[in-house]
Amino acid sequence: MIDLYTAATPNGFKVSIALEEMDLEYEVHAIDLGSGAQKSPEFLALNPNGRIPAIVDRDNDDLAIFESGAILIYLAEKTGMLMPSDVRGRMDVMQWLMFQMGGVGPMQGQAHVFFRYFPEKIQPVIDRYQNETKRLYTVLDSQLKDKDYLAGAGRGEYSIADIANWSWVRSFDWAGVHIDDLPHLAAWLDRIAARPAAVKGVAVPPPVGGDKTANVGKKIIVT
Repeated sequence: MIDLYTAATPNGFKVSIALEEMDLEYEVHAIDLGSGAQKSPEFLALNPNGRIPAIVDRDNDDLAIFESGAILIYLAEKTGMLMPSDVRGRMDVMQWLMFQMGGVGPMQGQAHVFFRYFPEKIQPVIDRYQNETKRLYTVLDSQLKDKDYLAGAGRGEYSIADIANWSWVRSFDWAGVHIDDLPHLAAWLDRIAARPAAVKGVAVPPPVGGDKTANVGKKIIVT
């Protein structure tokens, strides 16, 4: 059993989708970001950076792991899923995972902040982050021109790199970025959105005010 400490954010969705894809049992502990629960001493003991997600693997001596990319790598290695075993394939997945961690996430995250939340609309700043997000989307679109998924030979193979990037790119509209001219990216978004594990993963944790206890497949969801 894995304890998942999470909230309804792109980084949180990465881990819940992966857990669903890997058919691992997990218990969800919903972190109320608005109340500052991520800064509580209890949560900081799991993640000193005070950010979601974090996991505790009860089956591995209560091993605690933070940072969504590190969690994805750990789960892939634990299960032998969504990560090739050969060096070339592994590095292909890792580089597209790092592309999201170092590029898409930070840039699109800032686009979200300045386009949606920041009280003062500073257009040069909004333009800077939207343009860089669009540039990164264009890189993904080019990679997906002849592939179903980001990494791997031939048509590509679904991996944690796809989960990480999809969890962010799916909210392109929230960042104020349009993808009408990126058909390969749009098709990839739809392809992953049709996966049952993605549908279940983005419903974790359940909406605030919803059922306090719900079952998702074989998994245990507790809020």
